[in-house]
Amino acid sequence: MTENTAQTLVDAVPLAAILVARDERVTVANARAVALLGDHVIGRHYAAALRQPEILDAIENCGRALTPGKARYLARSGGSDATYVVHCGWVECGDFSGVLVSFEDISELESAGQMRRDFVANVSHELRTPLTALMGFIETLQGPARNDPDAQDRFLATMQAEAQRMERLVRDLLALSRVEAQERQRPAAPVDLAALARSVLHGLGPVAAQSNVTLETRMPDGAVTVPGDEEQLRQLLTNLVENAIKYGGAGGTVTLGLSLSEREAALRGPGVLLSVTDTGPGIDPLHIPRLTERFYRVDSHRSRQVGGTGLGLAIVKHIVNRHRGRLRIDSTPGKGSTFTVILPADG
Repeated sequence: MTENTAQTLVDAVPLAAILVARDERVTVANARAVALLGDHVIGRHYAAALRQPEILDAIENCGRALTPGKARYLARSGGSDATYVVHCGWVECGDFSGVLVSFEDISELESAGQMRRDFVANVSHELRTPLTALMGFIETLQGPARNDPDAQDRFLATMQAEAQRMERLVRDLLALSRVEAQERQRPAAPVDLAALARSVLHGLGPVAAQSNVTLETRMPDGAVTVPGDEEQLRQLLTNLVENAIKYGGAGGTVTLGLSLSEREAALRGPGVLLSVTDTGPGIDPLHIPRLTERFYRVDSHRSRQVGGTGLGLAIVKHIVNRHRGRLRIDSTPGKGSTFTVILPADG
């Protein structure tokens, strides 16, 4: 096999691939391999080109036993860590024989697996605290407080609060699961966002009054229609306004704004801007990029005190994605926060 033939063979491999000849040097590499390993890889000894013991052992074993091998290879790609499964196979064609080494990028699979593990760990942690509290109170009610009505009333009230906390968590987990399952299905039913916003504010009026928070609006008098899923948009509005009430602080003001834009740069077309602004303590810029992560909290203790599950903004993000919109967060410490949802004005 000539060098041109070998190059044609390696170029046909849909992964980064190199050929290691009997003299243990890399004779051919395709463009993907050059991008991964560098243009200096050709002509070098494979040990100098790759350097990671696991892959070196796989190539050596394949060359000695003439049997396929597999290994993992860690690299940097685009400023982040990348993981590859390396497949080694012996090839012979004419006068040429050697090891064909291909690199399969499994970084996304690794990332998805880590996300699942983190998610399970977070859910377990969130449930463990109220469950532990409930078990402790049950033991107390069965023992020392068996004949103490006052203690029973206190413990039962706390048990109810912990049970409600678990119920909110399960409810939000189910909501997140539903919106993720539907994320690729773009909704198209017409929804009057102005009427929906007024309905949500009316429903949250008692919650705001309890916290001495004033609700205000800046909206057009008529209908503002967008293609969407009414129940999910209701949930989006509820989550944003509830967060503003809870974290904006007692005695503050929450303003819900709604406006039309003939040309919204983020959408490259007409859009509807829905904003929720509070007059609270604001958010450190350090936290803003992570606010929509599941279970991420700026202040874990305060979040649990006000009944937060750490999933509200994650749900908002997925609803916005399903509606092909954009979410923008602006905040200055000491001057409040504004959460803006930009939705397409037409289908």
